Amino acid sequence: MQEDHPRISMAKAGKILRKSVHTFLQNYQFFTSIVALIALPFSASVLISQALVPSSSSLLPTIYNRLQSLFDAAGFPPSSEFFSILNHKLSQTISSSIFTIPFTLTFLLITKASVIQYLNHRKPTTFSSHPSFSSVISLYIPLLHTHIFNSFLILSANATVFSLLFIAFNFLEGFGFSSPNTLLFLSASGAVLYSIVLANALIICNLSLVLSGTERSGGYLAILKACILIRGRTATALSLALPVNLALAAIEALFQYRVVRACHFAGKLGSSMALEGLLIAYLYSVLVVLDTIVSFMFFKSCKPSSWADQEGKHSCGIEYRDEESCGGYGNLKTLKELP
Repeated sequence: MQEDHPRISMAKAGKILRKSVHTFLQNYQFFTSIVALIALPFSASVLISQALVPSSSSLLPTIYNRLQSLFDAAGFPPSSEFFSILNHKLSQTISSSIFTIPFTLTFLLITKASVIQYLNHRKPTTFSSHPSFSSVISLYIPLLHTHIFNSFLILSANATVFSLLFIAFNFLEGFGFSSPNTLLFLSASGAVLYSIVLANALIICNLSLVLSGTERSGGYLAILKACILIRGRTATALSLALPVNLALAAIEALFQYRVVRACHFAGKLGSSMALEGLLIAYLYSVLVVLDTIVSFMFFKSCKPSSWADQEGKHSCGIEYRDEESCGGYGNLKTLKELP
């Protein structure tokens, strides 16, 4: 399948975003109850971790020093500003992930399971009743399995990029290309490559979670199906992920400015700052729920597709039947040999 034209991809992304927002507003009471009861603890843990991790006494410096030693042993130039910034951001991300992992494995996944269960069992014009606790728990297990494999996928993506950068830097150094301009160009190229690989990995992770919820089967198979399903739709997926992630980053910055900064200057956390922090965490939770709706709508917009390889020896297809006609989604077709 060929990649859509950028203008067509932007149009598709805009349509999906509008439909997602319409769905959220149409069922505002249900989605906001999920935000208040389930997603809020996860959002609060993410925002609080952004404030606690930099001031932690041992965790962040330990991870930073370990990564710095790894970069030095790999032969990356110590004077490169790119690796210095990358090391700092990776250290913060790992430290924050360790702090929030209990909330991620519980509140976040249960929130996603509730949203997917609700959207997956809707009727053409109206939505069904709220999903029961047992139905949500039945989706939680596949989501948990997929989330664990998603973690390995993110680690593999980072390891792949670092391996390529290691080969590139040592190859150029071996041939005597170690000028500052060359290192700057290679660092900039590495930053672009790292951003593209990580963005695609995160998109596949989000789509695999939706697949796990709709098909009730988690693990690595959901990731493989997501990789096949996203073929030719990468530009659309990136266009959908960009505004949501920018909004999440803006709320994190707002929390740092309005709560963490004010608390630092005042020397204590007042009741007004606590209420403002709770409101900001609520807004973060709204975006978490909306992001799940967007991922579901993107998954639903993927039409049946099939392809054959260049030699015409094999063909494989992925088919998702319309929910209105058969009550659910189909499974991935197996590879079959052509005569």
